[in-house]
Amino acid sequence: MRLKDQLEQAKAGFLSIAPEEARDSILLHIGELQRSGIAFGLREGEEAPDFVLSDPLGEEVTLYRELAKGPVVLTFYRGGWCPFCSLQLRAYQQILPEIRKLGGQLIAVTPQRPDHTLSQLEKEALAFRVLSDPHGHVADRYGLLYELPEYLRLTFANTLKRDLAAVNDTDRWVLPVPGTFIVDSGGIVRRARVDPDFMQRMEPEEILDGLKELRGD
Repeated sequence: MRLKDQLEQAKAGFLSIAPEEARDSILLHIGELQRSGIAFGLREGEEAPDFVLSDPLGEEVTLYRELAKGPVVLTFYRGGWCPFCSLQLRAYQQILPEIRKLGGQLIAVTPQRPDHTLSQLEKEALAFRVLSDPHGHVADRYGLLYELPEYLRLTFANTLKRDLAAVNDTDRWVLPVPGTFIVDSGGIVRRARVDPDFMQRMEPEEILDGLKELRGD
């Protein structure tokens, strides 16, 4: 089943069981983000900012050092608590051998704190690097970060029982708009998929097509 179909199934399930207040608040905010244009991310042809972030074991990863080895598929996601993110990461894990055969590597970035990320890696059996960006500084440089409005914070805290500030170990209620970028070895974004609707993600086939294009296949 395509990732898109899995996401549509998850969306239908969410809309059918979520409390009305949560459903309305989340859909309202998606619309606000789409209209605002504040988090539409880097565009194809732009330079990807370098960064240094740590994995759950404390090892530092520098983007441009990794790019020296070949192109990087860089994906920003909300956290292991988000079922749409879990579907995406599992789908990308399935194509990881093909990504590597094409000379690329996959790096995921999340605001959640390292211990939560480590738990997710073990649960999902993910074999690629997942880095913590708890204050959202890197997501902000990629044009993805937004702060949750008060009404959505209350929905998360009171209705969904999700304290994002605690999950991310910060005093700010921030999240990245999910975004996936294929960055070539020169640091240029060759493909980008950023959507304020967190229930939409880049298809695995598009990732492989982008890497093949870079290789000249």
